[in-house]
Amino acid sequence: MINKIKNYFGHGKDHFFTVILKGLFWLAPIIAITLIILWIYNNINALTKTMFELIGINPLHHPFLWTIFGVLILALVAYIVGIFVETRLGDFIQKLYSKIPGYKTIKELVNIFNTSKSGEKKVLVVLIKGFTTEGFNIGLMYSTRQSIVKDHYTVTLSMTPIPNGGFMFEVPKDKIFVIQEATFDSNLQYLLSMGVKSLADILNVEPRELDKFPSLEEYLKK
Repeated sequence: MINKIKNYFGHGKDHFFTVILKGLFWLAPIIAITLIILWIYNNINALTKTMFELIGINPLHHPFLWTIFGVLILALVAYIVGIFVETRLGDFIQKLYSKIPGYKTIKELVNIFNTSKSGEKKVLVVLIKGFTTEGFNIGLMYSTRQSIVKDHYTVTLSMTPIPNGGFMFEVPKDKIFVIQEATFDSNLQYLLSMGVKSLADILNVEPRELDKFPSLEEYLKK
């Protein structure tokens, strides 16, 4: 072990800082997920502690019980809200909030990460002619509603490795090919890898000819 450390330092400053960066990038996703889990756990604890105190039970004597109870309550509330958003009352409340400046923008940003969308709002991973005259680029369709141009649809090509920017194209539907196995999440993994991993690697599928992918026109007819 000591010899390995000596070898690491023996290669000079560049190697030393390269190893540090490697360690930081390895730790970053683990720390991020851990912080999110701890934040959820603390909020569940706070909520269930209050509920237990209201019914006269000291939560300090039942820490595991109140955490399990909190998870069940959270799942139940999320399920009820999921049903509620499909009702007329849910639509009314959403329309009411949509009059508040900035609400629509925030809602659209949050919706980008919503993989439970379906129908016209379902996110599709697609192939289009983008920046090259030959070959195709992988992009996203956040909606299958037509663009302002008839029979055209909006496709975005995201930047890498930080996919919060990119380019939008209005593309004829017969020029868009759908990668049906892919999701928003798998496309995000592809972008973050900067091409180190191909989308085929991420999806664990074999590369195939273009005519094996359905065009958007064919996909929408199903």
